[in-house]
Amino acid sequence: MDVKERQVTESFRRRSVQCIAPGGLHRMSYVEWGEPGNPRVLVCVHGLTRCARDFDFLAQELSARYRVVCPDVPGRGESDWLRNPMEYAMPTYLGDMVTLIARTGAQSVHWVGTSMGGLIGMTLASLPDSPITRLVLNDVGPVVTAASLARIGTYLGKAPVFPSFEAAEQFVRVVAAPFGPHSDAQWRFLTEHVVRGEADGSYRFRYDPAIAVPFNAELPHEDVELWKVYDAIRCPTLVMRGERSDLLTRETAAQMTERGPRAKSVEIPGIGHAPTLMNKDQIGVVREFLLAD
Repeated sequence: MDVKERQVTESFRRRSVQCIAPGGLHRMSYVEWGEPGNPRVLVCVHGLTRCARDFDFLAQELSARYRVVCPDVPGRGESDWLRNPMEYAMPTYLGDMVTLIARTGAQSVHWVGTSMGGLIGMTLASLPDSPITRLVLNDVGPVVTAASLARIGTYLGKAPVFPSFEAAEQFVRVVAAPFGPHSDAQWRFLTEHVVRGEADGSYRFRYDPAIAVPFNAELPHEDVELWKVYDAIRCPTLVMRGERSDLLTRETAAQMTERGPRAKSVEIPGIGHAPTLMNKDQIGVVREFLLAD
């Protein structure tokens, strides 16, 4: 049965770990798939406004080989919102992920990161003695375009209230149109884990609107260049690019194959920012790279 037509089995465990930022303690929630004692750990980290459940299909596919750990980055999903919005930034995320990896007990991990999750992984992988030994960057790299940041800024933090789940799904279909074609069931899945129902029957996004505060502090946006970070990576790296991506250009992806870790590059046809890793072809690309000798 094709991945996009089957239902994900509810075989994960929901857990949390206590983390700290300058503003105080906060709880980071995560879901975990596979055998709890498996020393082979795969960490999957989502994009800016998304959540851990984005990786359900990938995690289910790889859970026989890995203990798959998928966090809700603070301010998203089931994790706590931070007291100081300016702490929605890389230092906080890096500290939280190091805490999470320590919780698993693993000495090293493989990493799949979509967009923001890829930037976190790229930064952590660039550090001396990094625990990341194999890295997948899903539609993100060392140059983040101003055009993509401007597009994200049109909806980030607006905190709309939807009168029904159907209205919320329609909004997701619009802002996530670059994800490419998906079935009705897939769009429902992509919506149901990022919104919550209210007592009056309305729906809101699960993420803290204040994540927009540090994002908007950079206005007007310019291209973000992180080549120094990328060039410091030493582990095998795969970069996946949506053919129509406005965040990761084809030129940047090509340069990524020639410098730093000299990433393997795969382009996904008909997709913008970013591949959702729900369908068999995309999962196969990730699986083949992660499990390569």
